[in-house]
Amino acid sequence: MWRYSFSVQVGEQKRISDVLYVPDLNYNLLSVGQLLRKGHNIQFREDQCVIRDKYNSLITKVQMSGDNMFSLNIKYESFACLSALIKDSSWLWHLRYGHLSFNTLSLMGKQHMVRGLPTIQHQTQVCEACVLGKHQRNSFLTGYSWRASHPLELVHSDVCGPMNTTSTGGNRYFLTFIDDYSRKTWVYFLKYKSEVFDYFKVFKALAEKQSGFALKTLRSDQGGEFSSNVFENFLKENGIKHQFTARYTPQQNGVAERKNRTIMELARSMLKAKAMPNRFWAEAVACAVYLLNRASSNSVEGKTPQEAWSGLKPCISHLRIFGSIAYSHIPDETRRKLDDKSEKCILVGYSEKAKAYKLFNPLTNKIIVSRDVKFNEEEAWNWSEAENQSPILLDIGLENPDLTPPTTSSSQESSSQGLSSTSSSDSSEEEEISRGQRRSTRAHQPSTRYPSSDYVLITNGGTNFALFVDADPIMFEEASKDEKWVKAMDQEIDSIKKNDTWELVDLPQGKKPIGVKWVYKTKLNAQGEVEKYKARLVAKGYKQNYGIDYNEVFAPVARFDTIRMVLALAAQNCWKVFQMDVKSAFLQGFLEEEVYVVQPPGYVQGNEETKVCRLKKALYGLKQAPRAWYSRIDAFFQEYGFHKCPYEHTLYTKKNSQGEILIVCLYVDDLIFTGSNAQMCDNFKMIMSQRFEMTDLGLLHFFLGIEVKQNENGIYISQKKYAKELLKRFRLENAKSIATPMEVGVKIGKNDGSTMVNQTLFRSLVGGLLYLTTTRPDLTYAVSFLSRFMESPKDVHWELGKRILRYVVGTINYGLHYYPVQNLNLTGYSDSDLGGDVDTCKSTSGYVFSIGSSAISWSSKKQSIVALSTTESEYVALASAGCQARWLKSILEEMGQVQEGPTKLFCDNKSAIYLSKNPMFHSKSKHIKIKFHFIRELIKDKEVEVLYCKSQDQLADLFTKPLKKELLIKMRKLIGVNEV
Repeated sequence: MWRYSFSVQVGEQKRISDVLYVPDLNYNLLSVGQLLRKGHNIQFREDQCVIRDKYNSLITKVQMSGDNMFSLNIKYESFACLSALIKDSSWLWHLRYGHLSFNTLSLMGKQHMVRGLPTIQHQTQVCEACVLGKHQRNSFLTGYSWRASHPLELVHSDVCGPMNTTSTGGNRYFLTFIDDYSRKTWVYFLKYKSEVFDYFKVFKALAEKQSGFALKTLRSDQGGEFSSNVFENFLKENGIKHQFTARYTPQQNGVAERKNRTIMELARSMLKAKAMPNRFWAEAVACAVYLLNRASSNSVEGKTPQEAWSGLKPCISHLRIFGSIAYSHIPDETRRKLDDKSEKCILVGYSEKAKAYKLFNPLTNKIIVSRDVKFNEEEAWNWSEAENQSPILLDIGLENPDLTPPTTSSSQESSSQGLSSTSSSDSSEEEEISRGQRRSTRAHQPSTRYPSSDYVLITNGGTNFALFVDADPIMFEEASKDEKWVKAMDQEIDSIKKNDTWELVDLPQGKKPIGVKWVYKTKLNAQGEVEKYKARLVAKGYKQNYGIDYNEVFAPVARFDTIRMVLALAAQNCWKVFQMDVKSAFLQGFLEEEVYVVQPPGYVQGNEETKVCRLKKALYGLKQAPRAWYSRIDAFFQEYGFHKCPYEHTLYTKKNSQGEILIVCLYVDDLIFTGSNAQMCDNFKMIMSQRFEMTDLGLLHFFLGIEVKQNENGIYISQKKYAKELLKRFRLENAKSIATPMEVGVKIGKNDGSTMVNQTLFRSLVGGLLYLTTTRPDLTYAVSFLSRFMESPKDVHWELGKRILRYVVGTINYGLHYYPVQNLNLTGYSDSDLGGDVDTCKSTSGYVFSIGSSAISWSSKKQSIVALSTTESEYVALASAGCQARWLKSILEEMGQVQEGPTKLFCDNKSAIYLSKNPMFHSKSKHIKIKFHFIRELIKDKEVEVLYCKSQDQLADLFTKPLKKELLIKMRKLIGVNEV
């Protein structure tokens, strides 16, 4: 018997013990009887099955499928077990040598080219990883070619890439240099081909210093990276001859082309053998180069490239299988008495800086270098679905797994040559690479009686259930046993009765009642402490039919631009901002339709069980409930003399005879209000409490996840609590921070990346980041860019999202600060890139507006057309910014802040400014859509004045492209984003 574990997207590990594991079974069967015998609690209610353990902790909730079954689909992914193969020394060294051919290994052993290699027997079995990684067409015949007579007489070079997947170090290419005499290879990893010249200079200095020879000839193709004027001038100055291959004739650069192919074959095979994610391609390439330099070559008789280059026979006894599990010793100085003495890692190569191994630790998310390592070459890390979904393991059971590492180890001998690789490091040894935590899995052979064995990890690719692991109950039966939730339900029913929401009637013939259910939620304050336990009776509105149960459903809510404007205005005038909450707001809205619901669970009237509730007012969950509530509150405001803003239907103002103003902003059932007269604010509280049941929350401090701090220095807004929750949700709260949300110059498209990721999880990440931009305009461009890939996200897009989160880690305390300034003038900046989107060649428009101290409105959006020039893209961006300027100006005037003169809008493109003021450049502008010429009308009507600013002063630059660290900090500060 086995223990059975599976992973889902949120929560902690769950396990069920003593299950029969049948890999070939089409469906996994979960026995209800066995679960009950083990002490689990099973409840079948309506269309759901709820499973709890013997401690009454929730395990999962499973929805009934269309065929009346409760499907718990677990996708099993097999992992290659190398135990049997590794017992054979020939196969072992085939794997350790990166899947080098048996013929080559046999030749190396017979001719004693290296120290530490046993006798290799030719194998008849097929290595699947080799077939997948190396399979190619039969080669053509080759003729005689000239060979160098000493090191560096001729060096071959070529660039391979771009790779579909960005490496752990953010690289897309690798560059090789091959010495023709020894066939020794050097490899460097590049983000861009333009880096070739810089790495050539590094290689030249290193190789000449090591060999004592001067580089005479470089052979490469005619790619722009090799044929630039700077490159050619450097070669001439150093007396180096440059041989180019003929265009479209890669065969003339055959040494480099063949070497790169061999490197990729070995790298691909090593990744396949251990099911390593493609993002480790650079580590695999570096390891392949290291191994090939210590393997025989047909071009160098009787020697390895390393020996031909250095004159020393390499020792290879330290080699281990790439991707194997490694246990790295933790020094006494860095651990406490009871801490583990080793950490579990994965071998990803050999260090170029020390006699040590390069290891990746998926649990601490770091690449480290260690000398004291013990290996388990039979075992492989379970990467299944980790790259896609980064799930948290759940253990559905009664006990914790044994995390003690296996005792399997291998002796480790020092090499006289050391372990220094000739490859360039792809990523820093302490680079934070956040990934989902996964356990390694090795195959076990159970005995006939199937005794308990180590757990089997099953991935969640096929799970179709949602798991809730918080303390909030799901079912009424559960909540009814807890006094605090019973009290919360009583309060909800009291509110319904007090509000006269329904009346009990017999169900009319031909009518169908709508079901109701209880929803429970623990509400927390800004500090994460329990504020109250809320039970809400909700109608099952998804069963309503349009035209019968409801008609219109739209209800406006305040834009965050408006909310920030109110806060900025209050800070400018030193006004206090208050907050009130309408209790059970949706119960206040009058219904126009005839709607019936069943009586709520737990509150069915005695002797009237067959009756239903005819709704007089709305109930939460009804499709028309938001609109009914808005109609009610809107009528109330107009009844009491408030003026509704025609440009923002949730903004209300009221002036007294002295011209003093009260401003109210409505977001569903939350109201924030401020004004120039404290008595008007007090009167507003009073009339609201007389008409509705209200909660007076005092000074505004926490609103829609936004933390607000008011003092004599102004008003601060941030989302620290929300940001912490977001980081915790994706398990990056302890990740290493990074200085910028996006890397400068990186171009990512929809087709980049090789592995699809979980679409739901990716959308959750994007949605969470989008909400964080409410107080963090410095995130706007990166998040807007990330949102372009929601349709088909891949691993490279997921990595970008996690980079943004790592930026949040280092700036989690940042937000906006509004404070009094001398002039409260609306000012804007507009900017655009040109064709920045690699998939559509469309440009990105960006703008930012402020009134005095800090930004109140900003945007980063891909343009709807393909611009033919910078002038056109900037002109389109100006039109968008002009529309926003007009709206913001109108809102300010509604709040009593009349702007004198036109709104100043700054642009760093003179041609776009000229085009906006005059219908010139006809040949360049005749195709531009009419709507973009709206900016001319705004200028003509003196509502907007477009002015020129230098590029270094363009604040909207932050919203059109990634910025370097120094410029990002400058722009971030100028728009008001600071530590709060």
